[in-house]
Amino acid sequence: MASDSSFDVVSKYDRQEVDNALNMAAKEVGQRFDFKGTDASIRWSGDLIELEASGEERVKAVLDVFQSKLIKRSISLKALDAGEPRLSGKVWKITASMQEGISTENAKKIAKLVRDEGPKGVKTQVQGDELRVSSKKRDDLQAVQKLIRDQDYDFAVQFTNYR
Repeated sequence: MASDSSFDVVSKYDRQEVDNALNMAAKEVGQRFDFKGTDASIRWSGDLIELEASGEERVKAVLDVFQSKLIKRSISLKALDAGEPRLSGKVWKITASMQEGISTENAKKIAKLVRDEGPKGVKTQVQGDELRVSSKKRDDLQAVQKLIRDQDYDFAVQFTNYR
């Protein structure tokens, strides 16, 4: 009478780590010689991240600095949704947001993949913005994790609640 083992497939990020990456990027932008005189900045604006600079190339460079800091903090760049540079007065801006949660259609894609290519006896269940995968065998769950990791989705995927 073995009970089912399960794990959740989620798409989340740690807000504190993003905040740390943003602060590190702001510090670097303020200190780097190539950003002197470009009015370059990066900051939170509510739930959005505002990047500003006096030129289009400079604002793209600020985004690149921020992305490198996210990578160092082990946050997937797939969670970052950055817009295109736009001119606002004399300043170029990029507005970026952090994506969290798996949409229902993406959860269904993962569930279909597990059903079609995963081991037999593995069950999936959509629960809000996450997907629960359960099976009697832990080896099957590990195979499913590898299967999901090997797919190249356009959203970040993590596994939590493994029991």
